[in-house]
Amino acid sequence: MRIVAELPHPECKITIFSMNNKYIVKFEQGNLEQTFKLAEIDILNGVNGVFEILDETFISKIIERFVVMRADFIEAYNRYN
Repeated sequence: MRIVAELPHPECKITIFSMNNKYIVKFEQGNLEQTFKLAEIDILNGVNGVFEILDETFISKIIERFVVMRADFIEAYNRYN
């Protein structure tokens, strides 16, 4: 797996990898991460096509999902204690 690009964003780290004819897009925020896999053959213009998919509407939904993920984890952790 190799890093082909990083997309700067103030609320999360976005890294695009290439592995086995797939682009793997990883979003990280603290100890949480979300990963999406895209077949390279389905993306026109290579990694630039991936950038087109990662618009602000999509990224804002990723950020919202991080909020829900964090709340779910805290709730589960509190049940544990």
